[in-house]
Amino acid sequence: MPPATVDLTEAARFVQLFKISGLTATKQKPRYTASRAITVGGLDWLIEFDPTADPRLYVSTGDWIMFRARLISEGSGGVAASFSCRLVDPSPTGLGNSPVEVIKSSIFYENRSLDVFLITWSDLESSRYRKPKDDCIFVQCALTVLEPQDAAAGAAAEDAAASVPSSDLHLQLGELLRSQKGADITFIVAGEPVPAHRSVLAARSPVFMAGLFGDMREKASAIVEINDMEVGVFKAMLHFVYTDTVPELEEKGKQATLMAQHLLEAADRYGLERLRRICVEEMCTNIGVDTVATTLALAEQHGCSELKSRCMKFILATTGNLHAVAATEGYKHLEASCPSVLTELLNLMVKGNR
Repeated sequence: MPPATVDLTEAARFVQLFKISGLTATKQKPRYTASRAITVGGLDWLIEFDPTADPRLYVSTGDWIMFRARLISEGSGGVAASFSCRLVDPSPTGLGNSPVEVIKSSIFYENRSLDVFLITWSDLESSRYRKPKDDCIFVQCALTVLEPQDAAAGAAAEDAAASVPSSDLHLQLGELLRSQKGADITFIVAGEPVPAHRSVLAARSPVFMAGLFGDMREKASAIVEINDMEVGVFKAMLHFVYTDTVPELEEKGKQATLMAQHLLEAADRYGLERLRRICVEEMCTNIGVDTVATTLALAEQHGCSELKSRCMKFILATTGNLHAVAATEGYKHLEASCPSVLTELLNLMVKGNR
């Protein structure tokens, strides 16, 4: 008789068998994803399916089928969880354990995700898990969320945290920028004066630190002229420096993408890594015919390998995409500024047609 057991840990677990119908079609549609919202451990999560993911940061023909677990509860952080996926043979003789299984664990914060690259398309074609007749697969996903050991202590901590007001430092610094009180430096951008505060700029940007407090010529100057940047872009960058937010990118669409393109250059120029990542994410999720060529040129010039990969995939996804992009002004700019990228595109197109 087995000895009695005592739980040392507590965990909430969600297990669901998903059917992916129309499997072949999901691979044909560029950037296709599917998702399902769930609640585990009192928190909201999103399980996402991506049929053409790539764990590497360049274009490859070896696309993977990927599942992602994302924590979407607002204000959540420090949540320990594991996420596993396995292919399942739905036939009566195949419902046992699958050798095709991947499990990963992580600490989650709001909007933090964990990717499980389950199987490549080439391996799936030769496996018993794909049902060609029905063009579908079955994948079992399990999300296990570790709960605090002392629930009462955790609840008390949450109550205490709830009594502490949320940080409004970004609002206070934003008001400082708006009011211009105590401003001790003025930038002239496209002929327009833009006042700011040296200490705030230097604290946020290593480039400003070197320019305003180092040995560079701007150190003693109260007026600095900025060339090759639109005043709207410079002001948006300053707003990020003071508040860590970019309102111009909150509204999706072509204008947000264009602003992200300009801000990427500004972020690189002033060493603002977080702003750089925000811009890259915005452009990755809003790739379109009118902007993809310009975005690809920026990705090449600023070393954004993942963004470059996604742009190339979009252009080569269909013949129609390629012809439409080639007719844009952005493509002419790409030809003039990054001819080597066109060579890469041509080589990938040739490989894809073999």
